[in-house]
This record gives sequence, structure tokens and C-alpha cells, in this order.
Amino acid sequence: MNKKFAIAAAIVVLGIGGMIFAAMPDNKPAEPRPAATSATPPGTGLSASQPSFDFGTISMSAGTVTHQYRIVNGGSEPIVVGKLYTSCMCTEAKLIVGIRQYGPYGMPGHSPIPAINQTIAPGERAIIETVFDPAAHGPAGVGPIERVVTLENSAGRPLELFFAANVTP
Repeated sequence: MNKKFAIAAAIVVLGIGGMIFAAMPDNKPAEPRPAATSATPPGTGLSASQPSFDFGTISMSAGTVTHQYRIVNGGSEPIVVGKLYTSCMCTEAKLIVGIRQYGPYGMPGHSPIPAINQTIAPGERAIIETVFDPAAHGPAGVGPIERVVTLENSAGRPLELFFAANVTP
């Protein structure tokens, strides 16, 4: 009986340790990402004029940084924006269409990601505003980072917007 208990306890401890290890931030230098292009070719749906942005070197102590991506429905049909979410809890994003704002939304599993269901007409422009908090990961978050903001929509493939930064203390 003691031997079975010891084996079960060891499995639980190793499982918890593995989960903690897997959740730790990765501080290896980021591998270069190929130049991002809009997820949907211009003229066929939602696209971004600049789908990738580099904040350069930013300091944790300086606080959050913000970037606005300009998107357009280049197709001939209305597109319904379903959901907007980020790849990390350190980032929030909101959709701005005219005077309407939706969000901010974060990472699935860390904050609710409700459906937006906002229609963007053909030729209509909108903004995805992102806010990145370089201090969110604490001292372990120093170094190069890459994040993704995803916009699910009725036109097919999600529109992915990328940003990078080199975080310093």
C-alpha cells in the first residue's frame, strides 16, 4: 500500500511540476518571423495596411505602449466581426468602428471573449487598438517578445496582427 501511495504522489508532484515548467515564460531570443502579410489578400475581405509592428526597445518602468492597426473591408460583401482576442494576458485589444468601441478583450482563458457581431460594410475602415503591458510578466519578461491579435470574421480566415518589442527593465 505504501509503495502505491508513493508512486501516486510522485506522479502528482511530477505532473504539477511539469505544468509549472510549461507555464514559465520563454526567455530565449525570438526566432525571426517572416514579414507578416494581411491574413486576407486586399480586395477580398478584411486586411490591414500594416499587419506587423515593432515597438523597438521599451522599458517595463515606462508603462504600457499602444498601437493602432488600420483595417478595411476591401471586399464587395459586408463582413461580420465575430471575436477579437490576444495571444497573451499582457495584451488587450479593442475594435473601433466609427464612434463605436468594442472591448478591451484579452487572452482566451484569462478573460471573457464575448462575440462582437459588428458588421463592417464594403469599403468601411476600422481600427484595432492594442495595449501591451511590458511589466505584466515581471522580471522574467525581459527580452524580445512577439504577440498576435486575432480578429475572427465571417469572410473566412481570421485576420492576424503581429507586434514585437525588446523589453528592458
